[in-house]
Amino acid sequence: MLQPRFLAPLRALERAFTPSIRSASSIYQPQSLISRTLSANLALPKTTPTPSLSRTLLPFSQVRYASHASQGTANRHSRDPAGKRLGAKRTGGEYVVPGCIIFRQRGSKWFPGDNCGMGRDHTIYATQAGYVRYYLDPERHTKRRYIGVVFEKEGKLPVPRNAPTRRKLNMVGVPRMDAVVAQSDLVASIDENGTQVDGVSAVDAESGPELRPGYMYREANWVIGRAAEKAGIFAKPYDRGNRWLAWRKRQARAERAAQMKSLKGKKKSAKAK
Repeated sequence: MLQPRFLAPLRALERAFTPSIRSASSIYQPQSLISRTLSANLALPKTTPTPSLSRTLLPFSQVRYASHASQGTANRHSRDPAGKRLGAKRTGGEYVVPGCIIFRQRGSKWFPGDNCGMGRDHTIYATQAGYVRYYLDPERHTKRRYIGVVFEKEGKLPVPRNAPTRRKLNMVGVPRMDAVVAQSDLVASIDENGTQVDGVSAVDAESGPELRPGYMYREANWVIGRAAEKAGIFAKPYDRGNRWLAWRKRQARAERAAQMKSLKGKKKSAKAK
């Protein structure tokens, strides 16, 4: 390959000789007509066309190819990313259920209020079913904005500190009344004869527990759970190497699946009829 400093003079020569070659070809054009007319009678020697200087210098020319991509194309696709769909997903007064997303944000522009929570990506969601409220609470913070959920559609936030709280389960705040102790007709008493319920012994130590109208005896759960232990019945320990037991369980599952499949086929055939 020739260097650019050697190619410059050759290109200048090509530009100089090309017009002269073209003019010479135009001058000798009638001679070509005469040669065509006399070719039938005279045998003229054949002349080979002289190649142009550009074709002669073509193998020595240098072609430059791009060795790498142009600058800036690598970051072309990251300049305008897709939107993240941030902002409010539920408006004020809209009904939400637990886990419903109310507001998506980057950073804590809004803070969770009553019956709301905040995820690790600052997403505010509802923890109770109710109606959305956007509000300010100067008692908690002077500048923060909060999002909360109220149980009633006419409810307001923030709730005063000393106001009675309202729970879900369709309950409303009411004044607290003194509990009234209801007295049963059956009165239990303990004396030297044992426990007496309305004059009748509740449990006889010799005969054991008895069932009577108005009284029922039941043993504790832990006593019932130890019944098998008292009877000497113990479950066999699980053996991982017992392939016979595993095969039986697998066969039982296969039989159960086949039975359910046959019942399903019978139901389909009955509907088709």
